[in-house]
Amino acid sequence: MIQNTSRIKKGRKFDQVIAGARTVFLRDGFEGASVDDIAREAAVSKATLYSYFPDKRVLFLEIAALETRRQADAFEERIDDTHPPEVVLPTAGRKILDFLLSDFGIAVFRIAVAEGERFPEIGHKFYDSGPRLVKDRLSQYLASWVAQGALTINDVELAAEQFVELCKVRLIPKRLFQGPGAPDEAERDRIVESAVALFLARYGTRP
Repeated sequence: MIQNTSRIKKGRKFDQVIAGARTVFLRDGFEGASVDDIAREAAVSKATLYSYFPDKRVLFLEIAALETRRQADAFEERIDDTHPPEVVLPTAGRKILDFLLSDFGIAVFRIAVAEGERFPEIGHKFYDSGPRLVKDRLSQYLASWVAQGALTINDVELAAEQFVELCKVRLIPKRLFQGPGAPDEAERDRIVESAVALFLARYGTRP
């Protein structure tokens, strides 16, 4: 049984374990990563590893929270408030879509959903570490262009969430339900370009 993530023990080698686990999970995915590989990569004993994380899922979700936060930070770096929506939204949309389609992104989503009902703090941690940060930053960006008259939006948070969902159309459900086989670059670009066009058709003020 998965333990409560709020009770994770921390100590002298905690950061060492996290660094090693991140390398292994990103390389091998959740199913492919073994406790032996993680301990070896982190240069700690299995006993030390288990003293921090008795359950591999807890360790994975801790890494997931850190990684989604890192992705959210990278997303924020791509948003330049001085550039208009038709410039920023395509690159922002691709950043969102590429992470969600990655093996790591899919594994994070599946485990968070599977464990979220029994342990709501897991879902909360995942959402707060990534999706919420992306929504907040995108909302801030949209609000700045509403103020400049380039967009007409009454609810910028809703609009931000709508844009993210538009970028997920077709590709994310196929990836979740039909398994491996990520779409090529052209298909990703087509979906994001369509999302941007629909979004600006609804909220843009320019012809």
